Amino acid sequence: MPFQPIAGYPLHRPRRLRAHPRLRELTRESHLTVSDLIYPIFVYHGANLRREVPSMPGQYQLSLDRLGEAVAEVAELGIPGILLFGIPEHKDTFGSAATRDDGIVQEAIRITRRQAPNLLIITDLCFCEYTDHGHCGPL
Repeated sequence: MPFQPIAGYPLHRPRRLRAHPRLRELTRESHLTVSDLIYPIFVYHGANLRREVPSMPGQYQLSLDRLGEAVAEVAELGIPGILLFGIPEHKDTFGSAATRDDGIVQEAIRITRRQAPNLLIITDLCFCEYTDHGHCGPL
């Protein structure tokens, strides 16, 4: 007798969450270890600056020259990845700083790659931080 699919169940099950070892680690059965963590890092232009984020005790906004030490600490702790948030110097209607080669997040990615080449880097490109109107996309 040929295989008969059960009604409502797909014949093909995409396995996109199994494509990369880091994704498999992040989506495995629930148990929390250091290897499950992603550390948020907020970066901005300037020199030798470290400002605490008032709404997130223990979290800091770092200038790019301080990013290397933070990345080294994250890697030393065994945390497998970081989530970079950029705070641009200049904002405009189109959020153009978000896609510049010399943008804050792009520079942070390069610094992170040099400091910890095996660290997973996640970025968020919500335009709200880059636009002068604060919306998440161009108007």
